[in-house]
Amino acid sequence: MELSERVDGLMDGLVADLERLTAIPSIAFPGFPAEPVQQAHDLVVELLHGAGVQRVERLDLPGTAPVIVAEVPPPTPDAPTVLLYGHYDVQPPGDESLWLSPPFEPTPVEGGLRARGVADDKANVLVHLGVLRAYGGVPPVGLTIVLEGQEEYGSAFDDHPPTDPARFACDAMVVADLGNLRPGSPTLTTGLRGAAEVVVEVRTLAEPRHSGEFGGAAPDALLALLKALATLHDVHGDVAVEGLRRDAWTGAGYTEDEFRALAGVEDGVPLIGSGSLGERLCSGPAITVVGIDAPSVDHAASAVVPYARAKLNLRFHPEQDPRRAQDLLVTHLESLRPFGIALTVTPGDTGPGFEPATDGPAYRAALVALREGWGSEPSYVASGGSIPLVNGLARAAPDAEVLLFGAQDSMCNLHAPNERVLFSELRSAVIAEAAFLREFAASHRKGDAA
Repeated sequence: MELSERVDGLMDGLVADLERLTAIPSIAFPGFPAEPVQQAHDLVVELLHGAGVQRVERLDLPGTAPVIVAEVPPPTPDAPTVLLYGHYDVQPPGDESLWLSPPFEPTPVEGGLRARGVADDKANVLVHLGVLRAYGGVPPVGLTIVLEGQEEYGSAFDDHPPTDPARFACDAMVVADLGNLRPGSPTLTTGLRGAAEVVVEVRTLAEPRHSGEFGGAAPDALLALLKALATLHDVHGDVAVEGLRRDAWTGAGYTEDEFRALAGVEDGVPLIGSGSLGERLCSGPAITVVGIDAPSVDHAASAVVPYARAKLNLRFHPEQDPRRAQDLLVTHLESLRPFGIALTVTPGDTGPGFEPATDGPAYRAALVALREGWGSEPSYVASGGSIPLVNGLARAAPDAEVLLFGAQDSMCNLHAPNERVLFSELRSAVIAEAAFLREFAASHRKGDAA
């Protein structure tokens, strides 16, 4: 029976299990109950055993939801090993009044299913299970299946793999926490921007002072802060911090209309920045003011503001060193003296970007597999987001090729209200991952024979 026919016969069961899993509010954030996370863990373990996996272990780390590590031995001593990654925790639902149906009541939509976490990342957990079922629990490669339970909030697991490299040793890995640029368009993600945070503060007065009596001479902390923040971008909206890397982007990307719709840009409002969208979103820097402390408009007094603070999120080129990128932003801000006033700049967390090699046998096998799964030519994209664990896994298995693809698509509303997954994407992702294992096993045998 053809692979696609086998997967078609599995779809009803995969959808039913996806509904079971997405009905569990497995939010591993502070302030949310731990029981649903454990419930989701237990269901995934049950499903792995049901798919023929004999060895399923639980990895417990401090302050971290349990990580599932399952192993399927290679069918022959010379077969390669592939690591499959996903996560069973989800984002909080946010404002539930913005949802068209309760976020943890899986609801049919045209061609798919709506629920929190259904795309990010529970559909991809079901992709791995679908591949196991398609092969009757005996795939053509050895498998290490890693499913974590606290990816969305972050945990001690991000840095764990390099401390236990034998557990994560593999010849290739499929990180299924991403998806296609658009539905029906097979996509390999070949870059992840890095991230850093910086807090900038201004303190000028002991307390607020009457704006009529003192305004015009008394140093206004909020004005000084705004003047400093305005130097971070040029007149076009491009980042103006010297030394932050920006390269031309040659991969696939959104059309402007697609991006405006995805971002919810209001009619008549222009996009910021210049150059291609790929440069602005993937291979160049972005600085966002993600928070600001200042008097609110509704409770504002007629007074000179004595203190203001802003938190900045910096995204930078996948290959730029995170500390170097953060230092460039800090140095830029510290060099400023808006109205002669010094700023206090405090660096926060950083996370490296990632850019895998794309010229090895696993990538060649993946291109064949994605064509089989979706029936069209794959494209390459980079992501403005970041997945910190990818770097940990890559350090644990430095010779393994890293593939990033899955059942999501950029229109699935991940982290937003009304998140959904399309069954067509789920089906194609299962076929593609199963075909990848077959093709990679075959190329490995040819390589050994050569």
